[in-house]
Amino acid sequence: MTDGLGEIKIERALLSVYDKTGLADLARALHKVGVELISSRSTAAAITAAGIPVTDVADVTGVPPILDHRVVTLHPKIHGGLLAEPTKESHQADMAEYGISPFQLVVSNLYPFGSDPSIDLIDIGGPAMVRASAKNHEFVTVITAIDQYDSLIAELRANKGCVSYATRRACALEAFARTAAYDASIVEWLQQDEPLPKHLVLPLERTDEVLRYGENPHQRGARYRLRGESSWFDQIEQQSGLALSYLNLFDADAAWKLSHDLGDRPTCAIIKHANPCGVAVADNLADAYQRALECDERSAFGGIVAVNKIVDAQTAELIVAGPQADVIIAPGFAAGVLDALIKKRKNTRILTAEAPAGTARDFRQVSGGFLVQDAHHFAATRETFKVVTKVVPTQQQWADLAMAWRLVGHVKSNAIVLVKDGVAVGIGAGQQNRVESGEIAAKKAAGRAAGGACASDAFYPFPDGVEAAASAGVGAVIQPGGAMRDDEVIRRADELGLAMVFTGERHFVH
Repeated sequence: MTDGLGEIKIERALLSVYDKTGLADLARALHKVGVELISSRSTAAAITAAGIPVTDVADVTGVPPILDHRVVTLHPKIHGGLLAEPTKESHQADMAEYGISPFQLVVSNLYPFGSDPSIDLIDIGGPAMVRASAKNHEFVTVITAIDQYDSLIAELRANKGCVSYATRRACALEAFARTAAYDASIVEWLQQDEPLPKHLVLPLERTDEVLRYGENPHQRGARYRLRGESSWFDQIEQQSGLALSYLNLFDADAAWKLSHDLGDRPTCAIIKHANPCGVAVADNLADAYQRALECDERSAFGGIVAVNKIVDAQTAELIVAGPQADVIIAPGFAAGVLDALIKKRKNTRILTAEAPAGTARDFRQVSGGFLVQDAHHFAATRETFKVVTKVVPTQQQWADLAMAWRLVGHVKSNAIVLVKDGVAVGIGAGQQNRVESGEIAAKKAAGRAAGGACASDAFYPFPDGVEAAASAGVGAVIQPGGAMRDDEVIRRADELGLAMVFTGERHFVH
C-alpha cells in the first residue's frame, strides 16, 4: 500500500450499475486479475448469469434491500470501506472493530433521471457511493461511465492490477462533475413550471473543439455545452479549412439560425460580425446566394455564408467567384461540389450541419452575475398586425414586409432592414439612433428598395424615421408602434403615400 499518490492495487470492487451494458466483460476482466467482486442485487444477478463469482451486498451488510430498494448500499460496511484511509491508524482501528473491509474500486452509473424524470428515479445510493469514492480518490478508483471500462481494463492488465493516481484523480473529477449535473437536472425538474426559476444550475463541460483563440488572439477561448445535452453545434462536421475560432462559431450560429428562419424556400444568409450583410430568398440556391451577395458585397468579404439547402455546382461556382468567406455552412453538398470548393478555397472552413434547434432561455454575463430571459422569438403574427395608414400594402409588399420583419429581429439594434422581392437590399445596424440606421440602409440599397418594404425593430419616435424610409423609395413600413407621437408618424406616412403596419411587438437585439 502507498501513501495514496502512487499506484493502488485493486483487490476489492463494488459494482452497482443501472445500465448493465459491458458489465459482464468488465466483471470478467476484474475477476481475471484477482479482484473480489461485491454487487447490489440486480447487478449481482447479471454478473452471476455471466458465470462470474460475486458476493451480494446484502451478504456483506447483513441487511437485505429495504423500502422498495431505496436502501441497499447505505450502510457503514459499504461506506466505511469507501471512505477509509488505510494510512490512518484511527481508520484502521474503526474498520477492525466493526468488521469493515476496504474497497479500491467502485463502478456505478446512476438512474436515468434526466431522460425520464420522476421521484422513483432520483438516485440516492448511487450518488452517495460515487461521491464517497471520489472524495477518497487517493485510495479509491471510481468509474461512472461505460466508456471508461476499456481504459480501466487496459490499465489493470498493463500494471498488474494497479491503477495510477493520475487515473484515480481524473476519474474523481468526472464523478463529481457527473453528480453535479445529476443534481442540476433534479433542481430544474422541481422548478419546471416556473418560467424564471429561483435556482439555475448550469453544469457546463468543455467540448473537444480547440479554438484558435477568443475574440482576439490574446484571449483564450473554448466552447462549452450543458453536460449530457447536445446541440446542432455537436453535429457539425468540418470538411476542410483552418481551425475554428471563437468568432467563427459565434457568427456561424447567427448565420445558421437566420438561414433557417425565413421559410422553406432556398435561402442564403451572409453574416459579418454577427450582423447580416446580405440575405435573400429565391426559387433556387444560386439566385439566393447572388442576390444576398449584392446587398453588400464589400462587407461580405471574410464573412459567413449559410444556406439552408444542398449546395449545387452552380451555387458553388458563384461562391468561389465571390469574395473570400471565412466559413461556408450548409446541410450538405452535391456530388463533386465539396472537392471543388476545397480545391479553390483551401483556408475556408467548410461545415455541414443539421438544422438548428431553439433554446428556452438566453443567458448573458454581466459584472457579478447573469441576465436571463426567454429566448428571442416572434410572438406576433400577421393576424395580429394592424394597418394604420390609408394605404394598404399590396400582396407583394406583404411578402416583403413579412421577410423584413423576420430579418430585423436578427440585426443588432438600432436596426432598419429594406427588402424588395424577397431580397434584403439594405441593412442598417447597431447605430445609436434609428434615423442613421435608416440612412445607412438606404445608402446600401442604392435605389433598389423602390416599392419594397422597410422594417424597424422598434417604434419610430419621430416622423424623421419614416422620412428616411421614404427617401429609400419603399412603399410600405412595418414597425412595432407604441410611440407617444404615433399619430404624427402615421400622418407623415399618409402624406408620403406609404402603407404602415404596426406589429405591437419590439425586437431589440444587443
